[in-house]
Amino acid sequence: MFVWPISIYYEDTDAGGVVYHSNYLNFFERARSEWLRSLGISQTALLGDDIAFVVKRAEIEFRKAARFEQNLFVHSAVIEMKKASMVFEQRLMDEAGTCYCEGHIVVACVALSKMRPHAIPPHIAQELTQGAR
Repeated sequence: MFVWPISIYYEDTDAGGVVYHSNYLNFFERARSEWLRSLGISQTALLGDDIAFVVKRAEIEFRKAARFEQNLFVHSAVIEMKKASMVFEQRLMDEAGTCYCEGHIVVACVALSKMRPHAIPPHIAQELTQGAR
């Protein structure tokens, strides 16, 4: 599991100071990118090798409104790993364990030039599944 802090900025909210619904997906994306970075995996280098990760499906459930100036955490775990795709379970939570939003995000590995499935590099699969359920 990987945990990444998120601060809610004014730009993340609607006129009522509540996080706009699509921004939860942005928070989840940032956490996945930071997880790769924390493992020393450069997405720029992957792109140079014609490898990219793309979101194939996102299923999210909004549980409680996150608000301007809150400091929250995205908890991320890989719950399923296949040859060319993986499923992330992600939750936006506060320090007390209250869940604001949770999602299951299917991410596919593709050969960027052809936008066709590509096997997830073994070192990445291994790093992301260590400690997975």
